[in-house]
Amino acid sequence: MENGSASSPAPFDTPLSLAAPLPPAPLNFIGRKLLRLAETIHGLGAFALITLGVTLTKFNVAAKVIHPLVRVHIHRAGVRLLPIISFLSCALGFAVIGQTVALLNRVGARGFTGTIMVTVVVRELGPIITALLVLARVGTATVIELGTARAMGEVEALEALGIDPIHYLVVPRVIGLALSIFSLTVYLILITLFSGYLFAFLQDVPLPPGDYLSQLAAAMRWDDFVLLTLKTVLFGAIIATVSCYEGLAKPLRLEEVSAATTRAVVQCIELVVLLDALFILFLLLV
Repeated sequence: MENGSASSPAPFDTPLSLAAPLPPAPLNFIGRKLLRLAETIHGLGAFALITLGVTLTKFNVAAKVIHPLVRVHIHRAGVRLLPIISFLSCALGFAVIGQTVALLNRVGARGFTGTIMVTVVVRELGPIITALLVLARVGTATVIELGTARAMGEVEALEALGIDPIHYLVVPRVIGLALSIFSLTVYLILITLFSGYLFAFLQDVPLPPGDYLSQLAAAMRWDDFVLLTLKTVLFGAIIATVSCYEGLAKPLRLEEVSAATTRAVVQCIELVVLLDALFILFLLLV
């Protein structure tokens, strides 16, 4: 009996790894990704709320410093991108819009030209292309610039001098990128519509300029102007906020700046596409 009782182990003597095996590796991977996503959303949301609060309460504080910085970022994200935006507008008009007009004329559906132009260019391609271009040229540079400043201790130096880094580094970028993307989108849409019609005219499509403009005006609704403004401003605010968050929110070493830039680009693309999908659902439901 003693030997038998000694040979039967107690339930609590069983090792934990044998009693409750770890979940499979794919579940561990998915769990880590979900936790990391929740942490990113929490941190980015808090950073966005702080930025919004500082923008509303301190925009006119130190106006002689902040307002020129806004103009600097409008020049960096807007004026300096006009040549590449002009090139993309002409390419988009010639390659896509002009061919669409020619195809509609071939099948006898010229009356839908304005509707297709407004749907494809004004509502979708214009804001998306402009936002992605600004992200590639300005958003990545913002992460590198701020991440390097954080790694070199320059942000801590600003705080030691009593300067709010959000007020000085983030707010001008958010306002500058929001205004720049809105202006660049309007510019891209106008050039694309003009170049598309020019390409159709060179193909001898019998569509007078007056009819073309009348179709565009008939296809545009008042909410298109509101949604275009709201969408482009939000795109700019998202790109600026995410770029500044990845560059400033966490302590970085110089070798981590490239990884932070990659994360910022991926997060910006995901948020921009998600926001655009929400706008599409709104238009379908209205």
